[in-house]
Amino acid sequence: MSTDFQSARVALGARLRELRAEAGLNGKDMAERLGWQRSKVSRLETGKQTATAADLTAWAQAADAPAEAADLQSRLRGLESHQRSWRRQLASGHRAVQDRYVAEYRHTTTLRGYEATVIPGLFQTPDYARHLLIRNAELMQSPRDTDEAVNARMKRQDVLYEADKAFRVLIWEGALHVLVCPPDVMAGQLDRLVGLIGMSTVSLGIVPLGARLKITPKHGFWIFNEDRVIVETVNTEFTLEAADDVALYARVWDHLDEGAAYGPQARRLIGRARASLGYA
Repeated sequence: MSTDFQSARVALGARLRELRAEAGLNGKDMAERLGWQRSKVSRLETGKQTATAADLTAWAQAADAPAEAADLQSRLRGLESHQRSWRRQLASGHRAVQDRYVAEYRHTTTLRGYEATVIPGLFQTPDYARHLLIRNAELMQSPRDTDEAVNARMKRQDVLYEADKAFRVLIWEGALHVLVCPPDVMAGQLDRLVGLIGMSTVSLGIVPLGARLKITPKHGFWIFNEDRVIVETVNTEFTLEAADDVALYARVWDHLDEGAAYGPQARRLIGRARASLGYA
């Protein structure tokens, strides 16, 4: 079973546990309401068993939260394939996707990433994230659960402060200048990036405009624990686990890294982007 699949199943189980607790029920009470064995409730909540669509509908009813059934069904569909349509994943909003990433990052020790058009979610400020999520909800015509999604995205960042983690992230300089939010929000986001430079768990490189590179800047991608890659397109999220695919993306990252700026030079590039907004 892939770690990606299991992380999503654990996140689904955590949401089931939340709904039960919000209804004021313990595990025994829930099992009695559903007519199940207590062990099944436990397995679903801990991510040791995959719920069926009928299980999730029954759970929402038993937790006195029938309106949550659609969200639970959306999370279940996210388990089905390594090629996940954003339209299906976002059928009930963004929070489910963010919760899955929280679980994913908790099980990740090393992460190498590259973004060409956006500040990575792992480094986003709440205000910057809010504007991105609103724009994306408009694009995908998905339900608005912006506050919940922002909170979940910020929770993902807890891993930055865990000593056993290592995050090596590259950002194409152009992403520092893309205004998908008001200038003051972008200035705050750039300040956040500067603050990350020098963290013991973070290695942040900026690939400058005009850098001499062996390859052209590609789409964003993330290499988790050197054994799988996640790639996001406009309409789909792909998880690649074949050794050849992982090795290919590792080489792309290495080539981009050769032209990246770090430390003081990275600070200057971020400062230049901030100055272009009219902030000294």
